Amino acid sequence: MKLEQFLQKQNEKLKELHIKRAESSWMSSTTGEDEWNKKTAQAQTEMNVYFSNKELFEKVKQFLEEDVANPLDQRQLETIYANMVRNQLPEEDLKEMVSLSTELVSVFNTFRSTLDGKEVSENDVREILIKSNDIELRERAWHASKQIGKEVEEKLLTLVRKRNETARQLGYEDYHQMSFELQELDREYVFNTFKELVELSNEPFRQLKGEMDVELAERFNISVEELRPWHYADPFFQEAPPSKGLDLDPFYRGKNLEELTSETFKSMGMDISDMLAKSDLYPRAKKNQHAFCTDIDREGDVRVLCNNTESDYWSATMLHEYGHAVYFKYIDRNLPYSLRRPAHTLTTEAIAMLYGRMAKDPAWMQQFLGLDQSQVDELKPQIDLSLRRQMLISARWIMTFAFFERELYKNPDQDLNSLWWNIVKEVQFVNPPEEQDYPHWAAKIHFTLVPVYYQNYLLGELTTSQLQRYIEKNISEDLYTPKVGEFLINEFFVPGAREHWNTKIEKATGEKLNPIHFVEQFVNQKQGV
Repeated sequence: MKLEQFLQKQNEKLKELHIKRAESSWMSSTTGEDEWNKKTAQAQTEMNVYFSNKELFEKVKQFLEEDVANPLDQRQLETIYANMVRNQLPEEDLKEMVSLSTELVSVFNTFRSTLDGKEVSENDVREILIKSNDIELRERAWHASKQIGKEVEEKLLTLVRKRNETARQLGYEDYHQMSFELQELDREYVFNTFKELVELSNEPFRQLKGEMDVELAERFNISVEELRPWHYADPFFQEAPPSKGLDLDPFYRGKNLEELTSETFKSMGMDISDMLAKSDLYPRAKKNQHAFCTDIDREGDVRVLCNNTESDYWSATMLHEYGHAVYFKYIDRNLPYSLRRPAHTLTTEAIAMLYGRMAKDPAWMQQFLGLDQSQVDELKPQIDLSLRRQMLISARWIMTFAFFERELYKNPDQDLNSLWWNIVKEVQFVNPPEEQDYPHWAAKIHFTLVPVYYQNYLLGELTTSQLQRYIEKNISEDLYTPKVGEFLINEFFVPGAREHWNTKIEKATGEKLNPIHFVEQFVNQKQGV
């Protein structure tokens, strides 16, 4: 069979398998029904089994050993190869991992914590941690948010061990190393970059967090030394506590988040009305409580799941998720199906983060929330500080997760609970609770749903800073203009996965990924400047 015919057949099969899995996964997340959980597992298994075909794998390797003239053909073969390597396993192993993962995701979708004898959602817990001054209630709410960790711990560790076992069968040291290699990420480079960022940001973060801690201690009438995880605004300290005197939620009262989001993209020449119509944006029982964007068919059926309330948090989340959505929407549909996707997870995260940051942009608040100039002038110093806090807190949290996950796969039988709090204290400067013999870490869905993915969030933030600086210097200082939208569509979205992610970043911004832009934007920034 000629290469062109072979690739056409693989693209047709990939399309069939992708759509089936995406549609059932969407139904599972939006209904929580076991029927759809089973169909999702079946669809995922079907895809894994197809890519486990040893004869097909040998054919791909054979083509890769030949001199492939067309770069697009070469790129497709590399993509198929990466999909196949991880699936060169007995069918029973593939089925077992899918089954375990699906069971765990179902628990996360339907589980509701119990607080004072009542079921509470993640939105309820978030509201308490942001707004309440009742310390005892905050502590109970924080512990409630971790209840699911105990619920999933045993099966999650079984899944981690199984992932490791299968990765070793394929010749890798563990699942973590395999995942980095198949994601085209240099693990040594990534973790050296993260360690350097920790060192560069240690003192700025210590100063910034020290100021926050003084505010929190005053708010709760306790000493700084008494602060514990439940005194912060997020169960994992991945969100900045509201700055003293800064509460943006009132600006969203009576606002339609769909309209705000739509108008933002419209200002840049992008239409999201078709995607809004297909999305599921409001909370209800049994529905997944998180937020995500999915490209169902790579032909325009792009959907977002949110659990919106009239708040700053969910406005930023809407902007973030529809950042993913426009990327998916504007990829060149003439590309082969296997390349009709973002160049890398980190590049789509970069776009989502670019839009998510807009919620903390005074210019955005003036243009889309309708604030007047005096309000903007009054809020700007606090908003700038809030964004800097958020970026440093987020970066330190992502590195906490990434450092822990690497150790988790290195040895899932070690004392993970102590390891978790040691890393949290060292990187996030958060004092552990008295009760550390509890799998607080396992309450984070990403260990189950998207393993060895979290590093892409920070790589995405680094890319966002680089992209934002390039746009401001070379395209327009005003982000909310069709000129910026045109640049993003043509230089970042349209090319899809036709090239390596770092080649794409270099073509779009003039240099490969460089952390200096994030460091200069947030780490070295002087307070009040």
